[in-house]
Amino acid sequence: MEFLLLAVGLLVGAALGYLAASLRAARTGGADAEARTELAVAKEKVALLEAKVAEVNAAAQEREATLRQEHERYVAQVRADHDALKEQFKALAADVLRTSSEQFLEVANERLKRSQQASEAELAKREEAVKQLVDPMAKALEEVKRQTTEAERLRAAGQAALAEQVRQMIEASQRLDKKTSDFINTLRRSDVRGNWGEVQLRRVVELAGMMNHVDFEEQETVRDGEGKNLRPDLTVKLAGGRTIVVDSKVALNALLEAFETDDEAVRAERLQAHARQVKKHVDDLASKRYWEQFDSAPEFVVMFVPSEAFYQSALEQDPALQEYAFSKQVVIATPTTLVAMLRTVAHAWKEDALAKNAQKVLATGKELYERLVTMGGHLSRVGKALDNAGKAYNATVASLESRVMVSARRFGEMQHLAAELPPTERVETEIRQIASAELADAAEDAEPSADDAQPDAAEGADTQS
Repeated sequence: MEFLLLAVGLLVGAALGYLAASLRAARTGGADAEARTELAVAKEKVALLEAKVAEVNAAAQEREATLRQEHERYVAQVRADHDALKEQFKALAADVLRTSSEQFLEVANERLKRSQQASEAELAKREEAVKQLVDPMAKALEEVKRQTTEAERLRAAGQAALAEQVRQMIEASQRLDKKTSDFINTLRRSDVRGNWGEVQLRRVVELAGMMNHVDFEEQETVRDGEGKNLRPDLTVKLAGGRTIVVDSKVALNALLEAFETDDEAVRAERLQAHARQVKKHVDDLASKRYWEQFDSAPEFVVMFVPSEAFYQSALEQDPALQEYAFSKQVVIATPTTLVAMLRTVAHAWKEDALAKNAQKVLATGKELYERLVTMGGHLSRVGKALDNAGKAYNATVASLESRVMVSARRFGEMQHLAAELPPTERVETEIRQIASAELADAAEDAEPSADDAQPDAAEGADTQS
């Protein structure tokens, strides 16, 4: 029983030691999700093993209590047997005088032998019970050892994978920091900042669905009143032949210095300087007065700031910056607001195209109506001409029947001609008049013009040919 308690103690100690080692590994390995997952799995396995150990311990205690009770009953039985033997010995004592000592010893040996056999059988039974109790515990300990080894292997593999991921993240972060540093150092040059702002402006305009040389022009050169060349970054064409001038401005040096310093006072001063730089760009752009150089431009110019953060940082330091720009006839636009503005312009272009198309449809309908009126006049005159031709034909047939054919038949009879002259029939025609009131009125009022005569002459020439 002491061996059983010792094994249970070792098992619980090993589980607690593994749990503590896993906890220390999880703390040193960081808050990685995979390590926490493996630690949780290990905890669950340890909890299951502790439950198994508790179950085995309870069974062992129950079995020990049973064996103790059986042992007490056996001791009581042995004592009872001993007392019975004593009584029997007392009973036999009276017969000692009548029996020989050898017979007494034989009887005693026989009884002792039977008692010894019973004790050996009981001992074997107890050993079997203890073996049945210890074997499951040994198997459980072996399973705990196997699972502990597997958990340790998984933990080591997880820590190796985590270390590799951390290494890759550190390398990627270092590469990103280097590229960011190179990009920031490049943007410190004014010409690079200007080119970057123009590229960002072009991307935003293309994102809004506009096409170069169709919806906007880049770097269009104009002259001011003093003869100086002005070249705005972008001129957007509006419906109705109007234009909006957009110029990109990038104020960045002071903002970068504010982000790089750890001194709060220096950061606040650099942010104020950034707001002043943005305000200076507003003044510079307003002084060019682009709306006076383009006849069709509204009385304002758009200053494009390539990043929302640039404008927001300046606005936090100078909340009246936007109103100040409006007073200078300058509209500050970030990528988001410029896209919305340009898409509104694109929608206006579509509306203008629809309006122009509607005007074309109206003009075409009016022209078609006028031509239908002219055609109605022609048809009316053709109908009248056909009616007059039918009447003239019938009059000619009547004259032929009453005048010419009579003499011709008489001449045939005089000459004894066998062939008879065929009869000439009249043509019964009824010309349908134009029912439409508009075409009928136009037909009455219309007179053949030189333009109308030319098609008629051409049609006559085609008929003759």
